[in-house]
Amino acid sequence: MSDSSGNNSHWIPLSDLMMGLMMVFLLLAALYMTRVEQTTTLIVKEYEITREDLHRALQSEFAENFQEWDAELLGDMTIRFKNPEVLFSTGSDQLRPLFQNILKDFIPRYLAILTNEKFIDTVKEVRIEGHTSTFWSAAPSRLDAYFKNMALSQARTRSTLEYVMQLPSARAQEAWLIERLTANGLSSSRPILSQGQRIDEAASQRVEFRIVTNADERLAKIARSIAAPAY
Repeated sequence: MSDSSGNNSHWIPLSDLMMGLMMVFLLLAALYMTRVEQTTTLIVKEYEITREDLHRALQSEFAENFQEWDAELLGDMTIRFKNPEVLFSTGSDQLRPLFQNILKDFIPRYLAILTNEKFIDTVKEVRIEGHTSTFWSAAPSRLDAYFKNMALSQARTRSTLEYVMQLPSARAQEAWLIERLTANGLSSSRPILSQGQRIDEAASQRVEFRIVTNADERLAKIARSIAAPAY
């Protein structure tokens, strides 16, 4: 009997200790998750504010030029040059003189905004994206036309990139641009649709300057830290 009561007297404090440790663990886990949630919310809020400020800066800078250039600013901060007659000749990757003149005006002002101390740390990539129609007159199939247009769109964005990098304002930011400015030919994979949901072949032929921020990268790091095992 004495042994049994002695065991019980030891067992009760031990169970209390284990319960206490479990409560401490749960409290620490809750505090950690709260901190992660707060950090994530802060990053998302900072991203939204920065995107709004950047969008406002681009709109303010280029509002008077969009009609002249036949361009527009989209909600995701993409600037779209949408007149194929201004950009390239049919089947050619050589910039037309008018598009060259537009870029001479556009690029210095664009880079001045992106490299402003308020935005420079949030810009992960600036993508020059080339888009084509679905047509290719000599192509025997739709797939063949897609690949021929892919080669053409890639050549056009590369020519645009090369021209941009030779401008004096770009040379002054050469190191920064080499890390971030990319050329991306997308063929006819992202067409512009008309109101009837049919492809607008003329409108689909365009060049876009798309800004990619590092917000997703920062959120991914948080996700990895949550998933990583603790030792």
